[in-house]
Amino acid sequence: MVKFVAHPDGRFDFGQRTLRCALGRSGVTPAAEKREGDGASPVGVWAIRKVLYRPDQTADGRAPQTALPCEPIARDDGWCDDPEHEAYNRPIKLPFTGSFEKMWRDDHLYDLVVVLAHNDDPPRPYHGSCIFMHLAKEGYSPTEGCVALAREDLEAVLAAARPGDAVEIAAD
Repeated sequence: MVKFVAHPDGRFDFGQRTLRCALGRSGVTPAAEKREGDGASPVGVWAIRKVLYRPDQTADGRAPQTALPCEPIARDDGWCDDPEHEAYNRPIKLPFTGSFEKMWRDDHLYDLVVVLAHNDDPPRPYHGSCIFMHLAKEGYSPTEGCVALAREDLEAVLAAARPGDAVEIAAD
């Protein structure tokens, strides 16, 4: 198992390389204290579940180079972040009556999304949803709790990742 490590100071350890990353606007918090909307990244080791990608944002419409399971994102895809809804922290189709994240975003942050195993087996209401690894904003401004990398760095991580790998969000 390869483990990728995101540090609160913006370092991302990837084998012998150190990349730059962004984490939550509120820093990191112990996973047991993570709450919906707190803007913190949950400390822990999170299995990589799958990769989502926008086929219109790749050179040939194909999935990124990776051994991980991949699924294309459609315009009507979302992810429920409504702790009162039965679909909490699950993919959903739009339109949707509860609170959600659009997966097909105009800002392109979700053109490549790695779904991490935070609070998903089973999801506990109010303990955080939509903890992904996705593309970073210019300047690596903080996320809402996710790990964000530059596109070429995320593509390199995906090319090296294997089923069973995980991302650690470190407390240091």
